[in-house]
Amino acid sequence: MTLTYGKAFATEVFQLSRIRRHTLPRRPARIAAIAGTAVLAAALTACGGGDSSSSDAKSDLKAQKKTEISVNLTGQQAKAGEPVKVTLADGRLQTVTVTDAKGGRLDGKLSADGKSWTSLRTAAPGTSYSVEAKDDKGGSAKTGFATAAPDKVNKLTLAPGKDTTVGVGQPLSIVFDHPVKNKNKAEVEKQLKVTTSNNTEGSWGWMEDYSGKSRVDWRPKDYWKPGTKVTLEANLNGVDSGPSGGWFTKDYKTGFTVGKNQLVKIDLDSHHLKLYRDGELVKDIPMSAGTPGGDKASWRGKTVLMAKEGTINMNSETVGLGSSYNKMVDYSMRLTWSGMYAHAAPWNASYFGSANKSSGCIGMSDANAKFVYDSVQVGDPFEITGDDAKGTQAVNNGYGEWNLTYDAWKAKSALSGTGTGTGNTGTTGNTGTTGTTGN
Repeated sequence: MTLTYGKAFATEVFQLSRIRRHTLPRRPARIAAIAGTAVLAAALTACGGGDSSSSDAKSDLKAQKKTEISVNLTGQQAKAGEPVKVTLADGRLQTVTVTDAKGGRLDGKLSADGKSWTSLRTAAPGTSYSVEAKDDKGGSAKTGFATAAPDKVNKLTLAPGKDTTVGVGQPLSIVFDHPVKNKNKAEVEKQLKVTTSNNTEGSWGWMEDYSGKSRVDWRPKDYWKPGTKVTLEANLNGVDSGPSGGWFTKDYKTGFTVGKNQLVKIDLDSHHLKLYRDGELVKDIPMSAGTPGGDKASWRGKTVLMAKEGTINMNSETVGLGSSYNKMVDYSMRLTWSGMYAHAAPWNASYFGSANKSSGCIGMSDANAKFVYDSVQVGDPFEITGDDAKGTQAVNNGYGEWNLTYDAWKAKSALSGTGTGTGNTGTTGNTGTTGTTGN
C-alpha cells in the first residue's frame, strides 16, 4: 500500500511542479515512500480543504487496521467433538464461514454482542477446516486447523431401506457396529432428526439388539397413518459414541412412505389368522401355531413383519431344537429374530383350525400362505393373542416395541431422564440365535 501511495504522489507532484515551476529534490527510495504518504495528505488538504481531508485520511488509515480473530481449535491435531468458536479482537463479526476440504460447511450462530461465533455442530475427527471471518468494517481474516484422526470409527445400519413403502407398524431402527456408551447416548440421540408429513408424535427408545449390539428405534405413539412420509437425518459426523465405540465420521439420511392400512390378527387358541385392511376383514384363514407347553410354543404379543423371505431352508438346529426337521419352506414371512415365521405348512394340514402342532411358526395351506404373502407389506403389524404361548415377544426380538405402553417406550429414550436406554423392561425376554424356528 505504501509503495502505491508513493507512486501516486510522484504523479501528483509532477503535475503540481509544472504549475509552480520547481522540482523536488532526489531522495533515497525508502524516505521518498514515507514522505509520499505524508505529502499526499497535504496535497489532498490543499485541494479539498484542511479539516475534511484530514478526517478522510484518518478514516482511511483506520480502515486499513488488520482484522484479528482467534479460534479455539488450532494446529494439525486439534481435538474433535468440540464446537468451533471464533472470537473477534475488535469490532463486530458479520459473517463466519467454516468449511472442510470436501466443501462441507459448519453452520453457526453469532453472539448477541457480535464478538464471537459458535458452530452448531462439532468438528469431525480427521478433518481439515478453513475459517474465514468478516467484520463490520469490511475487514476479513482467514485461518485453518485440522483435527486428529479417530482411533476407531463407528458405523450403523438403518431400517427400513431408503425410499421403501412399509406397513403401519414399521419403526425406524438403527443398529450400531460398535457399542454406544450410556453417557454418549443422549448426544447421539440429539442428532437423530425424524420429520413426518403430518407431525406424527413418537419417541426414540434404546435397547440391546438381539445380536448384542447397541440399537435405538423410533416408534410413533400409535400405528402410522397410511400415506405418511417419513425422513430421518442422522447428523452424526463428529459425534463420539464412547471409548469402545469410536467416532462417527459421516452423516446418514433415509426415508420411507407408509403404505396400506393392514393388520394381521392371530388367535392361538381359536387357531385362526385374520387379515384386515382399513378395518375390514379381508380373509379368515385356519392355521396351526407352535405346540404349547415348551420351547416349540409360539410367542404372543404385537410384532411386525420384518421380511418376506420366500422359500428358505428351515433347520431346527439353528434355534436349539435338535435335529427334528430340516426342510425347504415356501412363502416364509419373518416375525422375530429368534425364528418365528408365518409360512406354508401343508404337512400340518390335519391341524389347521383345530390344534397347535408346529415347532413355533404359524402354518397355513399353500394357497392361504400365498394369499397372505402376496397381500402383506413389510411393516404390517401381526397381533398374536392366546394362552397357548410361551410368553410375550421381547422388545429386541424383531420389532417388539409395540408390547410397551407409549409412556414405557418414551422412558427408554436417553433424553427422557428416567431410563438408561437398555434392556427389555416390561417384556418377557427370549433367548436363542438368529435362525428359523421351523414348521
